[in-house]
Amino acid sequence: MEPMRTCVSLLLLACLVAPAQAQTPISDPPSWADEAVWYQIFVERFRNGDPDNDPTPEDILGFWFGPQPENWATTPWTHDWYKQEDWALENEMEFYTAVQYRRYGGDLQGVLDKLDYLKELGVTALYLNPINDAPSLHKFDARNYRHVDRNFGPDPVGDRQIAEAEDPLDPDTWQWTAADSLFLKLIEEVHARDMRIILDYSWNHTGVRFWAWEDILENQQESVFADWYEINAFDNPATPDTNEFSYDGWLGVKSLPELAKIDVPPDHVHGAHEGNLHPGPKAHIYNVTRRWLDPNGDGNPEDGLDGFRLDVAEMVPLGFWRDYREFVRSINPEVYLVGEVWWDSWPHHMADPVPWVQGDIFDAVMNYRWYMPTRSFFAQAPPNLTASGYVAHLDSIMAGIPTRFWNAMMNLAASHDTPRISTSLYNPVLYKYGQHPRGNPNFKVERPDARTRAIQELILVQQFTWSGAPHIWNGDEMGMWGGDDPDVRKPLLWSDYAFEDELTHPLGQERRHDVVAADLQLTGLYRDLIALRKANMRLFVDGETKWLKVDDDRRVLVYERRLEDEYALVVFNASDDTHEVTIPEGTYRQVYPTGSVVTTATLNLPPLTARVYLSRSEMTNGY
Repeated sequence: MEPMRTCVSLLLLACLVAPAQAQTPISDPPSWADEAVWYQIFVERFRNGDPDNDPTPEDILGFWFGPQPENWATTPWTHDWYKQEDWALENEMEFYTAVQYRRYGGDLQGVLDKLDYLKELGVTALYLNPINDAPSLHKFDARNYRHVDRNFGPDPVGDRQIAEAEDPLDPDTWQWTAADSLFLKLIEEVHARDMRIILDYSWNHTGVRFWAWEDILENQQESVFADWYEINAFDNPATPDTNEFSYDGWLGVKSLPELAKIDVPPDHVHGAHEGNLHPGPKAHIYNVTRRWLDPNGDGNPEDGLDGFRLDVAEMVPLGFWRDYREFVRSINPEVYLVGEVWWDSWPHHMADPVPWVQGDIFDAVMNYRWYMPTRSFFAQAPPNLTASGYVAHLDSIMAGIPTRFWNAMMNLAASHDTPRISTSLYNPVLYKYGQHPRGNPNFKVERPDARTRAIQELILVQQFTWSGAPHIWNGDEMGMWGGDDPDVRKPLLWSDYAFEDELTHPLGQERRHDVVAADLQLTGLYRDLIALRKANMRLFVDGETKWLKVDDDRRVLVYERRLEDEYALVVFNASDDTHEVTIPEGTYRQVYPTGSVVTTATLNLPPLTARVYLSRSEMTNGY
């Protein structure tokens, strides 16, 4: 019996040790990240699943310093986007002011109701914009970090009472509100569908209704939180007619006071920099993070989030991010951290993400650097890259980034902070510059035309056959259109709603009248491309890329993705003319658009079209 007992003991020991050995090294992205198909959800505009929790005037107090509009009410989901509500007209508010007060009532129940839609689409990972309790529509102005927004759950009044009874500094007093519990249910349902979910937080600033900030406003330098923020001067009680209180807000926005940084080099101006967050807010952030990574505190993170998208990451010191990575990976070794690292000098030069993706900080950044040159080439937008210029630009943005991090990048064509992909292509001006009517009176606000749709398809084919994880901004797959913020944040076009036609122009100009409804054919195109990528995932993730044709004059591109004996040919005609395109001789199966077997080495490509072919090396004469 003794040998048998020894064997059993060794087997049990092996079972205990194996998970630790299988854990992702802290210096690597999580094992699932390079196979993700991302879908970003802006909850307030995704779907109103529970009209009983819609915001009240009291709920939105504090997101803006101006007076609250009289007779304010939520806006109907199907409202003509640029048409002013009665309350906006009564208060004589211009559109771009009034739109910041709009609330449509999107909530977590709406997300739960559409999980099967997302699963059918082929999505494998959800990225939710902030859902922490906050008065704004975007939730980057936290009232508190620890609870889900009261209007995203079923009991706003009860949730507020729970939060007010807690000690914000003591996690032992924190309860689960109704909105928190609904979010935990969402996490459970997402995981049950073999999907991942990450949450957006800004550890750089809070809102002016944040509990620590309100204490500072009341007690000034006597507040126990006086050193939590970047405060330049406190009010002097000896000068009652003057308020000397001065502080830093994010990009000068005073409704978003910045948390205090320490040990920052005195010569720092912009970009990656050493230093850390003040220990006070840092400890609080850790407590909030732990709460969502392991909600029941049992040491098993399966009931928690799969990661975080981290806002304005370049404004937070590198020392904090290094510590933060170690902290989150100590709770869940498979956590994904993606940073918003964007501009070096807007609007011409994007920041190099290399300092953030070397294994000690993030697993990826929001890869706007992929879309900017891709749009420039396919849409002939400034700086109007040629085919060879585009290839050179793609090569340059990958330089210095280890392959494992490039493959985990979040490759996005649109987000809450950009124009929608369709409108971005329909208005081929400088990226992120004057891409809305307020900044460009000639900006086209109507539904983009068929030519734009064809260009969008070219870009999507490139996105889903390239390295890096493809990302979809909610509604792009429905054919939605809209310029930069706020126009990119229209309510989603669900088929059970009958929307008003878009008749109105924000500047009072004449415009074409557009029927507002989802483009189901485009939704099918997204579904097909996702399925193509998932069916050949390792090829499109790990496959070596080789450019076979780069034709500046004809605007033709051909590249292959090769992995061992399998490879794909991806062919683009980005011009307005039909072209013959020669590819290596062999036998191919056309997989996008779905077609038959091709044995010719010459393709006849119509204008603005893309083709994807699959083959095996032994069938293609060594190509």
